[in-house]
Amino acid sequence: MEKILIVGAVGGGATAAGQLRFYNKEATIKVFDRDSVMSYAACGTPYAIGEVIEDEESLLMANPEQFHEKRNIDVHLKHEVTAIDRDDKSIHVKNLETGEEFQESYDKLILAPGGTAIVPQVKGSETANIFTLRSYNDMLSIKEYIRSNNPQSCTISGGGFIGLEMAENLKELGIDVHLVHKSDYVMSILDEDISREIEKELLLNEIHLQTNAYITEINGRSQTLSNGDVLETDFIIMSVGLAPNVGLAKDAGLEIGKTGGIVTNDYMQTDDPSIYAIGDASENFDMVTGEPKRVPLAWPAHRQAYIAAKHINGESIPKKGLLGTSIVKIFSLTAAMTGLNENKLRELEIPSVSLIHNGNSNAGYYPDHGKLKLKIHYDPNTREIFGAQCLGTKGVDKRIDVIATAMYAGLTVDDLQALELCYAPPYSSPKDPVNMAGYKADKKI
Repeated sequence: MEKILIVGAVGGGATAAGQLRFYNKEATIKVFDRDSVMSYAACGTPYAIGEVIEDEESLLMANPEQFHEKRNIDVHLKHEVTAIDRDDKSIHVKNLETGEEFQESYDKLILAPGGTAIVPQVKGSETANIFTLRSYNDMLSIKEYIRSNNPQSCTISGGGFIGLEMAENLKELGIDVHLVHKSDYVMSILDEDISREIEKELLLNEIHLQTNAYITEINGRSQTLSNGDVLETDFIIMSVGLAPNVGLAKDAGLEIGKTGGIVTNDYMQTDDPSIYAIGDASENFDMVTGEPKRVPLAWPAHRQAYIAAKHINGESIPKKGLLGTSIVKIFSLTAAMTGLNENKLRELEIPSVSLIHNGNSNAGYYPDHGKLKLKIHYDPNTREIFGAQCLGTKGVDKRIDVIATAMYAGLTVDDLQALELCYAPPYSSPKDPVNMAGYKADKKI
């Protein structure tokens, strides 16, 4: 009887365990995680803090008792895996509650250790109320601080996904928000013109934004920035990035790649065929360029869990690479992207052209319509789509999802004309913005 161990019990790890049991009723499956909860919807935590999601426990998708009763999978929370013995095919585990340490053997091992929020070393950090938002317990800590202290102001360091989502949700709670971002513009994965529109939305909603700046010193409520400005706020949220948890893999001699993630093959195996790596800590490849890529988002983790589980059970389904398709809400706006942005194309010296379509989300005569901007990068010769971005108040997700599907299928920018997309006045136009982008590309030949 095969024995499979999984390190990590959140998105990727919990999904892998469930998939393994679905395809293999006999295997022994055990999951270990140092946290006190499992299988929670981390992406929902900013909205639970902002009370958009009223019941924070609704983010908990499962617990160890359910996994044991329904799937015959043993989940050990508050258990830290401290080492991997590849020769002996075992892991070293420490029970964080009792201090007990023990060995657990495996036939196959899946690493889904996730990542850790980066907290810059800033002078005086110990004098301030500083939080990160990476886990369910981080969310509870922030909610408890707000409930107990009734803060009036916050500094958010970092203008990525978490930074923007927290800016909106804290503002909706009535907290005055200062957003500080080290780069020239927020959401650096987007093109500058798209990001500038997001910045306008932040300012319209009275978010105090400073770009090209970062915190250099902290003294209680006071933060000195790199540009010399001084902010006075009650607490700080650090959202400057995510470091993949690869220490365990590195200590075991597994290969770590260019992106800082654990190198994996088409089936999520590491350079040790008995060990798989999935989720935020695994390195994959870009679907467009083939270059190493690491995308610490939920969709890749769930897909990788499926690929690893199928491979362990004897069915080889190779991964296809990642586009980094993603989306974020910023007050009344939504921004989404897939594939490569302008900076990446420039960095890789890939010849490309871009088109922009400004239009309506659906029929302009229908009372409920919104404006959107759709931007597509493509090869002027082969017409291959390299990437796309969309910004608007309605229908943004639909357009980027269609283009991500087109890229996966290998369609050209000209093929977008011919896609027969659904239409009725509340939803689109006879020529959808995606179709219009295809027609505009035709004029650029």
